[in-house]
Amino acid sequence: MAGSELYKLVSPLGEDLLFYRMRAIEGLSRVSSFELDCLSENDAINVDDILAQNVHVEMKMPDESLRFFAGYVTRFAQAGMHGRYHVYRATVHAWTWFLTRTADCRIFQEKTVPDIVKEIFADHPTADFEDRLSGSYEPREYCVQYRETDFNFVSRLLEEEGIYYYYEFDGDQNKMILVDSMETHSPFPGYDQVPYIKPSGSGRSELENIAYWEFRREVKPGKWAHTDYDFKKPNVKLDAKSLIERSHPHADYEVFDYPGEYLAKGEGELYAKTRIEEVHRGYEVAEGSGNARGIAVGCRLTVYGHPRGDQNAEYLVTRSEMNCQAEGFESDGLGGATYDVVFEALNTAHVFRPERRTPRPLVKGPQTAVVVGPAGDEIHTDEYGRVKVQFFWDRYGNSDANSSCWMRVSHPWAGKNWGMIAIPRIGQEVIVECLEGDPDKPIITGRVYNANQMPPYDLPANATQTGIKTRSSKGGGTANFNEIRFEDKKGSEQLFIHAEKNQDIEVENDETHWVGHDRTKKVDNNEDNTIGANRTENVGGNEEITIGGNRTEKVGGKENITIGVSRTETVGTTESITIGAARTTKIGGSDSLTIGAAQSTTIGAAQSVTVAAAYSLTAGAAISMTCGAAASVTAGAGINLTTGAAINLMAPAGVNLLAGTQVNGLTSNESWLKAISYGVTGMVTEMKGVVMEVVGVKTEAVTTKAENVAFENKVAALEKVAAGLQMINPVTKITQGALALRQAAMQIFS
Repeated sequence: MAGSELYKLVSPLGEDLLFYRMRAIEGLSRVSSFELDCLSENDAINVDDILAQNVHVEMKMPDESLRFFAGYVTRFAQAGMHGRYHVYRATVHAWTWFLTRTADCRIFQEKTVPDIVKEIFADHPTADFEDRLSGSYEPREYCVQYRETDFNFVSRLLEEEGIYYYYEFDGDQNKMILVDSMETHSPFPGYDQVPYIKPSGSGRSELENIAYWEFRREVKPGKWAHTDYDFKKPNVKLDAKSLIERSHPHADYEVFDYPGEYLAKGEGELYAKTRIEEVHRGYEVAEGSGNARGIAVGCRLTVYGHPRGDQNAEYLVTRSEMNCQAEGFESDGLGGATYDVVFEALNTAHVFRPERRTPRPLVKGPQTAVVVGPAGDEIHTDEYGRVKVQFFWDRYGNSDANSSCWMRVSHPWAGKNWGMIAIPRIGQEVIVECLEGDPDKPIITGRVYNANQMPPYDLPANATQTGIKTRSSKGGGTANFNEIRFEDKKGSEQLFIHAEKNQDIEVENDETHWVGHDRTKKVDNNEDNTIGANRTENVGGNEEITIGGNRTEKVGGKENITIGVSRTETVGTTESITIGAARTTKIGGSDSLTIGAAQSTTIGAAQSVTVAAAYSLTAGAAISMTCGAAASVTAGAGINLTTGAAINLMAPAGVNLLAGTQVNGLTSNESWLKAISYGVTGMVTEMKGVVMEVVGVKTEAVTTKAENVAFENKVAALEKVAAGLQMINPVTKITQGALALRQAAMQIFS
């Protein structure tokens, strides 16, 4: 089966499938597409033998070199007959078409658009591309492919950055070329200049040329302005704009957009420049047609010969539609091979930017995710209270600190160093929404329970309970929590507060507590109360205080205690009272003091005891009185000393007895003076029941009355050691013991 001399199809079917005609459509940032009509004598070609296979068309150039059109068969059909040949129709696309066959959801972090694109391409075995970018691109903190094909994802990223592409073909190779500037492009070999030749009635020129040329301009907005917001710098204005001046009127219309998709003013200015260049891509367009086989998308060419001088310039071919057909088969009357091309071109004085025609994916509502972080952590956050999550649609995340970007968390209040905060913890399920539906801008707006994260209270049994219950971290269990709980069950209303460890309450002004019924307070350890000013405590009924150990009470000023009725104070062991100055005790009735053991009273100065009536002192054993100076006992109605034993008086300096009337000494046995020498001068002595011995003195049951008495004894010493002395005023009685006098002489005088 004979083929064409100008065109040849190379495919896995070889000579069984011949080139007949082709319609090729190419454009900047457009997947090349070729519609091929092929002929075959085989009426039953196995479609799977060619479907998705790489094929190419060779077109012979005037200089005998070849130009290629290559790609993969994406559709193959049998379409009738042409003479005795069966017609087969193949649709051929460049390899990037396969990116339309797969869709995904995945997250990229801290990567530039070129890096993201290359990572996507790496997943496709047919990928063939070359990076000829001259610009620099900022990494994107967070970039999401969300429910979109790889092709749409790559396309919109490139469009946003102003990056475009075209294809270069060589044999089976269909290579994508990534570019971002006019300087990157070069002419197709041998076609750096193409003449414009106006068609004439004599037919086509033999010289390859451009036969038709159309030039147009269109009014475009002259300014692009946009802004954005960076929560880390909320006061920084991110307004940015760019303009392209044109000489015609009304060229200064402005397009404003928000958000600009940037976080730095300089970056915003670059994007504004890209956007206005995109708008002006269609400001000036040239359309042409001709038969020059070297007019190819992505290549420069210079037009010459046009009658309008400003059209003779250098252009970049931005779009083309080529139709070609092989010479006729078996005298079908089609004549020789044909070729013509219709194209669009942009003057290279301008800039080409791709149109942003690929829509961003829209997250149409809230979705949920699980909070994640580094292994072993329970709370993973930053200085802004942001957290990271694992989305349920993310098949590539590892539920760790790299699963997502930091996400801001909504709180009921968010003020300047005030408000409410509750950091979502690892494992909790949260509600995520996206600002303006953009998956690149997630924000956490709520939290929800699930079967692994159940509510703190059993439901529906405790449906009347409302509260906040936390969990101690790190390593806290169900028994470690702080809690504020409200019980609204009718008749059982309660406010419950639990502090796992400390509770600190600060009130900068007044605090008022009202308890309608009982109040119980229990402190298992120490309690300290500090009151800066006064304290008033009113107890309407009884008060009972039980202290298991010691009690110390210190009053810096005065203390007044008023007891309306009686008071009982019981001290289990010793009691010590220290008074820095004077003490006054006033008792309206009787005073009874009972001491189970000894009592010791020490007075730093004088002591005065005044008793309005009788004074009685009873000692179960001896009474001892020690006086550092003189001792004086004064009784208005006499002194009685009564003792069951002897009374001993001992004084190294003598004993003086003064009586206003008489001194009486009485004894039932013998005289009260023995073997003593004494002299009496002007003395009247009356003695009754007195026994006196020269060696020592012993007095029993004595009453002494003396008037003008002088008694002198210098012979012997008096010695007697007795027990105790008790003297009661105004009547003094010696009830037990003896009075001991240790002296060599005793004088009695008046």
